[in-house]
Amino acid sequence: MMIQIAVMVFFAIALFVATSVRVMREYERAVIFTLGRYTHTTGPGLIILIPFIQTMIRVDIRVRTQDVPSQDVISKDNVSVKVSAVVYYRVINPADAIIKVEDFFQATMEVAQTTLRAVLGKHDLDDMLSKRDQLNADLQELLDSTTEGWGIKVTSVAIKHVDIDPSMIRAIARQAEAERERRAKVINAEGELQAAKQLDEAATILAQRPESMQLRYLSALTDIAGDRTNTIIMPLPDLLSALTAKR
Repeated sequence: MMIQIAVMVFFAIALFVATSVRVMREYERAVIFTLGRYTHTTGPGLIILIPFIQTMIRVDIRVRTQDVPSQDVISKDNVSVKVSAVVYYRVINPADAIIKVEDFFQATMEVAQTTLRAVLGKHDLDDMLSKRDQLNADLQELLDSTTEGWGIKVTSVAIKHVDIDPSMIRAIARQAEAERERRAKVINAEGELQAAKQLDEAATILAQRPESMQLRYLSALTDIAGDRTNTIIMPLPDLLSALTAKR
């Protein structure tokens, strides 16, 4: 009889431990429900539940990393691209994450996909390629404001790939080449304008001092004298007049 009682007590203790004792790790929290009503959130450490009255749901509060599948996006300048991204988020309010949304993981991913299409569709292709930091910040802010009510904190969003149709790549290359040619012509025109201004200033100064013009003639003759393959006739009326006047 005593043995039967001991066995029953053993099974009762084992059943109590199996249904009532829980151990939460440092990165886990327990959302406790009493008779179906939320009562509190606890953990980490040892947790004891009232058998058949209280239940719990484990929630991992570590940062999660989730890839956003490639999305078809039409940019503001009507270019079709495929954009993929990665989202970093974590649970900051376990009770809201369990009570206010059926599946916070799935809901966060769905919102991330729609937000990615909505935000990038408002920008040109050049912005997608050159202003990723700004776009990442805009995506993170908008996504975080949506998931905040679910107890989810979106810590970061990063655009991974912007895939462009090959025909568009060739068009972008031609556009870049045309832009380089335009800049080269502008720089060349600015250089000619600066040179013309310098020549005009030099001519003004030389006109005020005829002797300086004569020296410039002599300097030009010195430079030409080194070339023996050409015969150059250079008029020097002002120099001859100046030499005659001194006699």
